[in-house]
Amino acid sequence: VGVMPNAKITGVLGALAGALLLLAASSASPLSATAAVSASAVAATSSVPATGSVPPTGSVPATGSASPTASVPATFVVVIDPGHQGIVDKRLEPIGPGSKIKKPAVAAGTRGTWTHTPESKRNLQIALRLRDVLRADGVKVIMVRTSQNVDITNSQRAKIANNAHADLFIRLHCDGVADASVHGITVLTPGKNKWTGPIVVRSKAAAKLVDRDVIKTTKAKNRGVKPRTDLAGFNWCKVPTVLVEMGFMTNHAEDRLMATTTYQKKLAAGLAQGALDYYASTHK
Repeated sequence: VGVMPNAKITGVLGALAGALLLLAASSASPLSATAAVSASAVAATSSVPATGSVPPTGSVPATGSASPTASVPATFVVVIDPGHQGIVDKRLEPIGPGSKIKKPAVAAGTRGTWTHTPESKRNLQIALRLRDVLRADGVKVIMVRTSQNVDITNSQRAKIANNAHADLFIRLHCDGVADASVHGITVLTPGKNKWTGPIVVRSKAAAKLVDRDVIKTTKAKNRGVKPRTDLAGFNWCKVPTVLVEMGFMTNHAEDRLMATTTYQKKLAAGLAQGALDYYASTHK
């Protein structure tokens, strides 16, 4: 490539190029006209390093809104919590009101083994994209944080959602384990205990819809919906809540993938659709 054809064969090459373009157009996945996919982003979604594989991603609009399944009024309130923060808070806080069991107020989180990006930064990037998609659909969005330079404990984050009377509290995280081959998306939901009883059923319903929609847009491995009873962010919460582990930063392929604008937008689109579908399910 890069060599200009001479005049005698220009016509033949032109016809061949036209045919190849038509063939590519007929077989390619549809992309938004506003999508701008860089060569590095394409490589990230298709190549798989030896540390583990990630299935190919689906195609979603690069910009704009999700597709509401019901008219969404501005009274639909979603609080988004980008997990962790730039400041590690090692102070201990009870995992639930009055609990004798305590955990660090805000742990450090994981870090990309390929990108070396801290989880807190990646969570925030995707949370801001999710905010924009939901607001484009008329949802009232409240952000727990929009900066790395904050110190907000997990119990305080839940209280922000409680005080906002949120219809849904979405907590965004990335995963990390010693086994670099592990990858995929997990959606956590409050397990039943003495604090979470009133929100268990609604949270699980939301988790199932978010899980379904984010897997649909990303084509990531579905690790399913799993209950947790030991998380302060759940146990202090009085409104429906889900925690989405958006991928494993300890898997080279998935870490690299989550760093791309294209994949972040797919995550945001799926998360937003799940929230909208949850709203629709409660307003039939």
